[in-house]
Amino acid sequence: MKTFSTGLALASIVAANAFGAGNAAAAGLIKFGHDNKTDPFENPAHACTAVFASGAEMATNGSVTVEVYGSNQLGTAQEHVQMVRDGVLQATLTSTGALASYYPRIDVLNLPFAFNGNSATYAVFDGDFGKALARDIEATLGDVVVLGFPDTGGFLQVTNSKRAAATPEEFDGIRIRTMTLPSHQKIVQAMGAEAYPLAWGEVYSGLQTGVIDGQMNPIPIISFSNFAEVQKYLTLTNHLFSPYTFMMNRAYYDGLNDAEKAAVHEAAANCVEASRGLSRVIEVSDRGLEALKQKMEITALSAEQRQALADATQPAFEEHVRTNLDEKANALLDTFKAAVDAANTTTYME
Repeated sequence: MKTFSTGLALASIVAANAFGAGNAAAAGLIKFGHDNKTDPFENPAHACTAVFASGAEMATNGSVTVEVYGSNQLGTAQEHVQMVRDGVLQATLTSTGALASYYPRIDVLNLPFAFNGNSATYAVFDGDFGKALARDIEATLGDVVVLGFPDTGGFLQVTNSKRAAATPEEFDGIRIRTMTLPSHQKIVQAMGAEAYPLAWGEVYSGLQTGVIDGQMNPIPIISFSNFAEVQKYLTLTNHLFSPYTFMMNRAYYDGLNDAEKAAVHEAAANCVEASRGLSRVIEVSDRGLEALKQKMEITALSAEQRQALADATQPAFEEHVRTNLDEKANALLDTFKAAVDAANTTTYME
């Protein structure tokens, strides 16, 4: 795997534009963009891309090579999606927020308080629902192939600088940063807080200056973004799970031979596993929750508090989907809920 400086990355893009996207496909080169820190030991996205790059290159004996451009070197996450569609990049990991403008139905994944645990998320996104979602993304966009749904770091938790909060009454008046997704705003408002959409690059300074009081992210991101420096309270809500979507340019994919396609799929599966494994390790290690315990006051929801927040947020979210998304999205939400219910009730020792 090769990681380049911003200048070299931009030069590569200029060259790709000059010679056409087809040259990258002919050369077997995958330019892979993402918007996270380029450290495979600290960031699930880069762990995923590192494992994919190594696996694809070794399995194809170098007929497929991978260059990874992290930390928004080539643009924002939303721009990465367009670049993949245009063939300027061959692959990206995209968040639900970045993908929503191209594929609004991805918003159904933001059903709050849906999952009982991590294993249920794996079952849903590796199973029939994940396959159906991938097919629908591919059919809607037409120019991408979906290779999996890597972990972004785990369930979203809520931090703030005001007070310990576990109920709608305690969240009242706390201004929480969200993505620009309307569903996230509806969920935060239904929890009792104020929603404040803000670009990711402005979150730390917003917390520092008091423009926002809080934010929501998985434990690894909270830890490595140093939010404990500007946040005092952490509530373990586990209220949202939003995986990345691993997308590849279809023209590039179609240009691979069968053996190369098989290698790419195997490397992508290992990428997903790496993102999950690193996320779980960070969560419980002295770089994750254990570190945050030393700096923040942590509140874990009781079963009753979690149910109260679910009762407040789920109807608001479902009304948003019914009102603002199309019939296919509503049908997809029903399929998602059924898959989640089945995964939540499955036991592995029966």
